[in-house]
Amino acid sequence: MGRAVTVATCALNQWALDFEGNLERIIRSIDIAKSKGARYRLGPELEICGYGCLDHYYESDTVLHSFQVLAKLLESPATQDIICDVGMPVLHRNVRYNCRVIFLNKKILLIRPKISLANAGNYRELRWFAPWNKARHVEEYFLPRIIQEVTGQETVPFGDAVLATKDTCLGSEICEELWAPNSPHIEMGLDGVEIFTNSSGSHHVLRKAHTRVDLVNSATAKNGGIYILANQKGCDGDRLYYDGCAMVSMNGETVAQGSQFSLEDVEVLVATLDLEDVRSYRAEISSRNLAASKVNPYPRVKVNFALSCSDDVAVPTCTPIQWRHHSPEEEISLGPACWLWDYLRRSKQAGFLLPLSGGIDSSATACIVYSMCHQVCLAVKNGSAGVLSDARRIVNDDAYIPEDPREFCKRVFTTCYMASENSSQDTCNRAKLLAEQIGSYHINLNIDAAVKAIVGIFSMVTGHTPRFSVFGGSSRENLALQNVQARIRMVLAYLLAQLSLWTRGMPGGLLVLGSANVDESLRGYLTKYDCSSADINPIGGISKTDLKNFIQYCIENFQLTALRSIMSAPPTAELEPLVDGQVAQTDEADMGMTYAELSIYGKLRKIAKVGPYSMFCKLINMWKEICTPREVASKVKHFFRMYSVNRHKMTTLTPSYHAENYSPDDNRFDLRPFLYNTTWSWQFRCIDEQVN
Repeated sequence: MGRAVTVATCALNQWALDFEGNLERIIRSIDIAKSKGARYRLGPELEICGYGCLDHYYESDTVLHSFQVLAKLLESPATQDIICDVGMPVLHRNVRYNCRVIFLNKKILLIRPKISLANAGNYRELRWFAPWNKARHVEEYFLPRIIQEVTGQETVPFGDAVLATKDTCLGSEICEELWAPNSPHIEMGLDGVEIFTNSSGSHHVLRKAHTRVDLVNSATAKNGGIYILANQKGCDGDRLYYDGCAMVSMNGETVAQGSQFSLEDVEVLVATLDLEDVRSYRAEISSRNLAASKVNPYPRVKVNFALSCSDDVAVPTCTPIQWRHHSPEEEISLGPACWLWDYLRRSKQAGFLLPLSGGIDSSATACIVYSMCHQVCLAVKNGSAGVLSDARRIVNDDAYIPEDPREFCKRVFTTCYMASENSSQDTCNRAKLLAEQIGSYHINLNIDAAVKAIVGIFSMVTGHTPRFSVFGGSSRENLALQNVQARIRMVLAYLLAQLSLWTRGMPGGLLVLGSANVDESLRGYLTKYDCSSADINPIGGISKTDLKNFIQYCIENFQLTALRSIMSAPPTAELEPLVDGQVAQTDEADMGMTYAELSIYGKLRKIAKVGPYSMFCKLINMWKEICTPREVASKVKHFFRMYSVNRHKMTTLTPSYHAENYSPDDNRFDLRPFLYNTTWSWQFRCIDEQVN
């Protein structure tokens, strides 16, 4: 009778403007879907060109090449006898839309434009696309000649419609539409659509995955139905990591779950589900049935094809499963590690170089690289030919097989401890021991000669010699001398990255890794153009609190005992002279605030969207047990002064993995001025009035 439908969804590691590679991955996913018996295949949002094309969407070439890829897909034997649902930009009547192109056996069935565009946080879809505002309206779309020659069609339906196959009805959502308060699946479900599809370009944020899962499950809990979600995965060319999590849900419960973090470029999830389960679930929801009787119907595109077989009584169907969520520490271990691997292999470099100071931040960065090495060895052990091929190319050895993470780490990861007269033996020992335990190629050097040379040039030119404050110097001299050390380390890091492999008789160069965390960036507690200046930074979107928890996770899961002493030591820049051989300078004393306080300021400033006055109002209640209103006022003023004085540093911040919604990243997530009136006179006066 035809009741068991077999559908496939994908997580693809697409790359912006890599039309060749994107086509290959799409065809591979269709092949896998068909081999597992699927009759419908869903892919991620804008998968043909890659989601992160940004202003390349303005170029007519991007649309042209997308149609060329579509022609290849239509012609491919792989796409026969399966409904294929792919994403690409389409220009309709000189307006650019973010679309799904759904086709079967060399015929385009429907082009469905996106209705609700993502335009918050990292998303800027309204910059490049227009939303389709004509609800339940379909127009004729005139196909370009390269497609007409393949399909024999001159025009196809374009707009807000659903597909009616022989056995069921399918309706499309695109990413943001699931998150919108008036999601299309509500009305579509009332109009008899039984299968909802969602093609996403959704990136990773710590602790976000459960929100997406809950939204998908709730979409069918109230209304019944099958919900299929596809998502991009990997780094497609910028700060974001798309975290897969392809899934299938039915009647409010997850029935198939894809991985969130993986080095595989193509992951296909196939599920067989009983349509009668949807129909019986809906039958007893009287409120739904009453609403359905009044719904405004969708245009239906009839498809002479079935997602089920006529004799499928014995076909096994999927049953509900429990979604397994990663802990935040696991997410930090896996997400940035996968992002680093994508960046390394796609940039065609030979590895990473990290200035390793023996503190929490650089140690956490080193642990993420070590986790990447673990993931590579595990993927190769599980038979990943793609990962093995990339690893061999990176280490320049066609016979190499990465089996031991420490051995692989030695080949692709160089760490460097850059001592000065202000460095303690403790941090030197910690860095060396951690490098030994993870297996990195470790370099110890001293920068004092370079510092003396730079300061000597200054003294020769000006006739003045700056001194640290402990030796009677002013705060200006003290800060300048710290900055010289920090900037020399950056220069040396890049020199080593370019030539250290050359000195070892090996080809290629290294990517320099930065290790400034999100809290320090927000406060501006870093030297502009110091070791925070690098090629990429895997921890730049992660708070100090989360990094400490991640370090503890690494102690327990990677048996990195060197991290215990790093965890227990107070964070310090080690840029001021030692006192009796011991570190006297600490980060929190320098900043005038704790990392715990900074984390709260960051969340209130960005997520709660408060200015100085509203932050004060919130904190006098949050901190009423520990601070007087006057103390709260002083803390808030100090934070905003330091934030505004240092905001200019965000304009040169190293590209960082986006992991937190309170990131101060100036590129496109947190758009602020970088020249402030740092007195905040009006705002601070409002606070003072409340204190009084």
